[in-house]
Amino acid sequence: MTEPDFLHTTRTSYDAFAGFYAELFQDELNAKPLERHVLAAFAELAASDGGGRPVADVGCGTGRVTAYLHGLGADVFGIDLSPGMLAQARSRYPHLRFEEGSMLALDLPDDALGGLLAWYSVIHVPDERLPEVFAEFLRVLAPGGHLLLGFQVGEEALHLTEAGGHRVSLDFHRRRPEALAALLTGAGLELRATLLRERDGEGPFPEKTPQAYLMARKPAAG
Repeated sequence: MTEPDFLHTTRTSYDAFAGFYAELFQDELNAKPLERHVLAAFAELAASDGGGRPVADVGCGTGRVTAYLHGLGADVFGIDLSPGMLAQARSRYPHLRFEEGSMLALDLPDDALGGLLAWYSVIHVPDERLPEVFAEFLRVLAPGGHLLLGFQVGEEALHLTEAGGHRVSLDFHRRRPEALAALLTGAGLELRATLLRERDGEGPFPEKTPQAYLMARKPAAG
């Protein structure tokens, strides 16, 4: 089967600037208390409602958020498309498990996860492929398991051709929370929470757009 173009360009782009990305964003969560609390709430819900199953950080990149969840006590592992980003993750967090894979076809059995985190990773998926991705998320979540999405808010996609002195070809799809919420419920997930945060244009990690976080849940059995 031919690989979709967006998977190839996303992988090769992140491979090209994995080291730069790892250094740039290593301490980002330290500057974002609201995001830390959102992640903590997700970890607690996945632990309480996920039937003792693990959490997958899908699109884990360099593993910094995977490691944060692990520090909260989560049984978590990372999955990413980019071998370069995974090399950074394994080097920085050798005590954690990281696997190569695509969110279009996760190498996991049905009902395998108590939680699934997609933290700024569906932002590279074209609109027409999102229903496929969310159906896959539903498949691998156990009944009662939780999903958390993080993404930038907006109407237009941003296309990058350079990052840290490296040539890349990356599309960042900015979306409205209500549009993604409709896709999640259309896939069979129950929307549990929506948080919209205004743009923070100051500090060490200035932003160009508002940010949003959606929490959803696979319906419990029975």
